[in-house]
Amino acid sequence: MDDVKAAVIGPASERRDYTPVLRWLIVNMLVAIGLLTLWQMGFLSSVLQADHTRISLLIFAIFVITSLHCLMQAIDISRELIAARRARQAIEAESESGFRLAGTNVLTGAGTLLQPGVLTTHVGNLVKKAEIRGKGQLDQTLLLRSVADKLRAREKIGLFVSEGLLRLALLGTAIGFILMLIPIAGLNSFEADTLRNALSGMTGGMAVALNVTVAGIATALILKFQYFQLDAAIGELFSSIAEVSEIYVVPAIERSHDGRA
Repeated sequence: MDDVKAAVIGPASERRDYTPVLRWLIVNMLVAIGLLTLWQMGFLSSVLQADHTRISLLIFAIFVITSLHCLMQAIDISRELIAARRARQAIEAESESGFRLAGTNVLTGAGTLLQPGVLTTHVGNLVKKAEIRGKGQLDQTLLLRSVADKLRAREKIGLFVSEGLLRLALLGTAIGFILMLIPIAGLNSFEADTLRNALSGMTGGMAVALNVTVAGIATALILKFQYFQLDAAIGELFSSIAEVSEIYVVPAIERSHDGRA
C-alpha cells in the first residue's frame, strides 16, 4: 500500500514540496466549516437578506474566485519546488562539468538534462549571458532580480483584491449610513407611525453598513493569510534558486569560460 501511495504522490522529499497546497486546503477547510456553521445558525442567510445592495454577495463571489486563483498558484509553486529540487540534485552532482544549451533545454557538461522550471531557466540565462560576455566574473544580480519580480507577480493580484475588498467594505458602510439617514431626511412629523417607519429604515441601513463591513474585513483577512502562505513558498523557491546558482552554477560557468574546467 505504501508503494502505491509513493507512486501516486511521489517520494517523501517531493511530498513536502506540496506544503503550499496543503496549507491552502487546511485554511479553506476551516473557512468552509465556519461558513457552514454560520449558515446553520441562520447568521449568513440573514446577512445576505439584510443587504439590499448585494455588496456582500459581490464580496463573497470575489473572495471565492481569488481564493481559487491562490490555489492554482500554490499548485504551480509546488511543481516548481519539485522541479527545482530535481534540477538541484543534478547540478550538485555534475556542476564540475559545466553547463550547455541544447535548444530550449539546459544540460550539464556530462549530458544530464535539467528538469524544466524556474531554476533551469535561470541557469540557461546565465549560460547565455556568459557566452555573450566571454571571460571574467559573471554577475547574476539583475537576473536574480528579474526572477524575483516574476515570482512575486503571482501574488500581486491577491494583495490587490484583498485591499479592494476592504474598499468595498468601506463603500458598503457609506451606503448603509446613507440609507440610514434617508428616513430621517424625509421625516416631517413626530407621530408614532412616522417615527416607527423612520426607525425601521434606519435599522435596515445600519444592517447594510455592518454586514458589508464584516464581510469585507473577514474575507480580506482570509485572503491576506492565504497569500502570506503563498509568499512563504515563493520565498523558499527563490532562496533555493539563489543558493544553487551562487554556489554551484556561477563558479562552474566561470571556470568553463576561463579555460579552467
